[in-house]
Amino acid sequence: MLEEKLDALSQLMARHMAAPFPPGFRNRDVEDQDMVLLDADAYGYAAGALEGPLDQRRRAGLTRVTAVLAKVLPAIDDEYAARYFTHVRDMAALAAEIETLRDKRTPG
Repeated sequence: MLEEKLDALSQLMARHMAAPFPPGFRNRDVEDQDMVLLDADAYGYAAGALEGPLDQRRRAGLTRVTAVLAKVLPAIDDEYAARYFTHVRDMAALAAEIETLRDKRTPG
């Protein structure tokens, strides 16, 4: 199960890297969030989860990014950008799911 999720995350990340960042969102804040930084943070946490378990600080960051994405998505009024950032949210959510699976596998 964990390996399947890791493979899926790897594929999501590859598709993400192939997609152009939404035009007009480079210097744009949505709900007081810098969209470039939000994108970069989500990708960084997902990449970390792909490499191995996240430490507590990065887990907290992943949780924050996931919550922020849920907040900003309804406020995005551009169709392509909405799809792009939904993909970013899905990537972050899958990384969080992987971390939860790791917790269940770790005795303690």
